[in-house]
Amino acid sequence: MKLIVAAHLATVVPAFLIGTWLIFFSAKGARGHRALGAAYLGLMLATAILTLFIRDLNHGALSWIHYVFLPLTLFGIWGAISGVRARNIARHRNAMVGLYAGVVGAGVAAMLPGRFLSTILW
Repeated sequence: MKLIVAAHLATVVPAFLIGTWLIFFSAKGARGHRALGAAYLGLMLATAILTLFIRDLNHGALSWIHYVFLPLTLFGIWGAISGVRARNIARHRNAMVGLYAGVVGAGVAAMLPGRFLSTILW
């Protein structure tokens, strides 16, 4: 496996796990929620940045998954941060749920037959 793909997975897998905890199980607004939320957003930003360097698998270009989910991820991060800074909890929540849905959607798309990740896992 390419090192950049491994680094990408090393950020997105814990982000998925943390996101699951934050959305479904954590006490919203608590200190632990805020700390894990910052870690989640940091992991998602790292995931997005690493995406820019995954080009070997698609003849020097980003794959369609990355063209779709990279801007959605960056807008989701921005929306989550701007929402919480403005104390607009609805905007923050919507951005975080959208960001999480993007992680799930990208993960499902990456497991489609013929994709690199599905090939190495199955």
